[in-house]
Amino acid sequence: MAKTRKAERTVLTPSDVQGMLDLGNFLKNGVHSAEAALVGPDGQTVPLPLAVYELLQQVADAALQGKSIVVAPVDQKLTTQEAADFLGISRPTLVKLVENGEIPFERTAGGKHRKLRLQDVLSYQESVNQRRRETLKEMAEEVGGESLLAYEYDMEAVNQAVKRARLESQQ
Repeated sequence: MAKTRKAERTVLTPSDVQGMLDLGNFLKNGVHSAEAALVGPDGQTVPLPLAVYELLQQVADAALQGKSIVVAPVDQKLTTQEAADFLGISRPTLVKLVENGEIPFERTAGGKHRKLRLQDVLSYQESVNQRRRETLKEMAEEVGGESLLAYEYDMEAVNQAVKRARLESQQ
């Protein structure tokens, strides 16, 4: 698994598929108990709290779905390029969002560069996802009536399906 370290942020990409499969299956099939522990290279064992166990499950699940995982402190500040990469948009598009006031920012000491708080970028991402869910729900109401409304929309699954369809159409 690739690991890139910059400041206080770690980005994991799903490059070690078999290792993530093994970890994901282990965590999914296991039930956390007081015996769950982390074993260090020297053999020292430390009990694993339930919250950390559940976090590992989420990381493994996301990696198995082909997603990258970012672990960063909430007060982490991002450059405009880092924020754009995180959101999956171009830097010029992000700058337009910032200039339109959709994402708050701070200027660096010299006043030339912008920094965005990770929390603000995450909030923007959630608002975009919420708007997508609402639009999808409205479309479902128009097309399929009540039967489609009963379906719980998983935006990530929808996004993956759209990506697959685009790739297939390009081949």
